Amino acid sequence: MTSELPAASLIRRLAALGYDALLLIALIFITTGIIVPLYTHSGLPVTDINGVVKPPVWFAQGVLLPLLLLEIWGFYAWFWLHGGQTLGMNTWRIQVRRADGAPLTLKDTVKRFAAGLLSWLLLGTGYLLALVPPQRQTLHDRLSGTVVVTLPKKEKKKKK
Repeated sequence: MTSELPAASLIRRLAALGYDALLLIALIFITTGIIVPLYTHSGLPVTDINGVVKPPVWFAQGVLLPLLLLEIWGFYAWFWLHGGQTLGMNTWRIQVRRADGAPLTLKDTVKRFAAGLLSWLLLGTGYLLALVPPQRQTLHDRLSGTVVVTLPKKEKKKKK
């Protein structure tokens, strides 16, 4: 890692992830709240379970899930490409960068997101690598060639 800044702690990473999760849950609810009624009123086949009309499983797994994953990637990619911080990362003063210290590219965001999915598919154990010195980087940091650093505190301006 070429940066002089320290690696972000696991606690900071998880706290930022928690903040971002609140935003993503709202985004997912909005998207699902638009897409599902559009489908159920489209005249396409629906499933009726005890009077509740729902799209079939193939729609949820083959259309809605990929759409939501694309939306989540878009959320992270936009923030990572515009300053290297999501709103949660900004709050906890952490930033993602390439291992050489440069800002992420679109390709980097795809690699990082895919590697992040792998960390979650491993039941979150990919995050535990952040506890291993000297790098203190997660599995998805290592696989995508990125680092997450802790930014210094901004000096407060004195009031006159």
